Amino acid sequence: MMQTQGHPAVSAHSARSALGLTAVALFVAAANLRPAIAAVSPLADHIRSDLRLSATGLSLLTTVPTLAMGVCAPAAAVVARRFGLHRGVLLGLAVITLATAARAAGASSWLQLSCSAAAGAGIAMAQTLLPAVVKARFADRVGLVTGVYTAGLGLGGAVAAGVSAPLADAIGSWPGALASWAVLALAGTVLWSVAGRALGPDGVAAPSGPVTRGLPWRSARAWRITALAAGNSALYYCELAWVAALLQDDGGHNAAGAGLLLTVMISIQVVSMLAVPALLGEGRDMRQGLAWTITLTAVGFLGLAFAPGAATWLWIVALGIGHGGLFTLVLTLPVVAGRDSAEAGRISAMAFFVGYACAALAPVLVGALRDSMGDFHLAFGLLGGVAALMLLPLARLYGGDETGVRR
Repeated sequence: MMQTQGHPAVSAHSARSALGLTAVALFVAAANLRPAIAAVSPLADHIRSDLRLSATGLSLLTTVPTLAMGVCAPAAAVVARRFGLHRGVLLGLAVITLATAARAAGASSWLQLSCSAAAGAGIAMAQTLLPAVVKARFADRVGLVTGVYTAGLGLGGAVAAGVSAPLADAIGSWPGALASWAVLALAGTVLWSVAGRALGPDGVAAPSGPVTRGLPWRSARAWRITALAAGNSALYYCELAWVAALLQDDGGHNAAGAGLLLTVMISIQVVSMLAVPALLGEGRDMRQGLAWTITLTAVGFLGLAFAPGAATWLWIVALGIGHGGLFTLVLTLPVVAGRDSAEAGRISAMAFFVGYACAALAPVLVGALRDSMGDFHLAFGLLGGVAALMLLPLARLYGGDETGVRR
């Protein structure tokens, strides 16, 4: 923390102001972790037509950055050791800004894929280190602050998905619409830099030593958190990719109606990302919250699988409340489990490394099942089963030693 001399009250106020600014910067930084991916889907028809891509080729624009997010997550620990946590996040945001802006250079498939991969690498750096920043700066408000930046993450994706198509129409260029999200990324970069300066020259740095070397592959606790993160990520990207399509194919909704329901679901998730950790409070056992949100998420998927045209709003609300709250709680786990900010970063890196590999593959598997079966019943039934299976690692996640999460 910043040094205080002479005027304790003024210095304490300055310290609180710096932390408040950091919390705002966390929210804005997180809002930049999804637009590079979420903006592609509403522009799919324009992109596929101009670049003459097949559906598989088009899917690479979302699969490649997701894979990059997983592959590059372990590198975040190296960046943190070299530059510190705040500068590591700043570097990630700068990469996102440059990669996103470069999309305006033209309608070339290789250019767009390269920019997608670079943006995914930047997202990996920033997203992996944010939990460590929370651990270092907000140890007494982990759940609430994690909810703040998770809400920023969800809101950024929702706005990008809803605004990109009208933006492309207004600009007259889909590359320009994709590149326009660099403005938000630049704002996040500047705000994060200001927050780092407000914290002073002793800003958070990742400690050196064995705890920062390598990923915790031999930790049972880390593997259980990774299993929950993998399930969470796979379900999230399947929602983004296929809920609207299911509502049209199996639920009888038109494109506008399906899009509205998806927007409502994401909006509820954003509210739930903030509300669930606030309701749980700090210092309480997270098992009950995790169990309830996992159960609601499973109910939502199973309802859409077997009764998509009946009680549709019920399933949408269940997924909104359940998966929104689950998302925040899962991202909180590395912060709670780590003994310090460095270990929290290592657990996060491992969880993202495995989790985003699953996130990249799961939507492809759902699409393959849809093609082979002719509907989404089996695919979404299996997703509901995946959600239910997340209760298994949760059952042994808690405890007072290495096998559990300390609260």
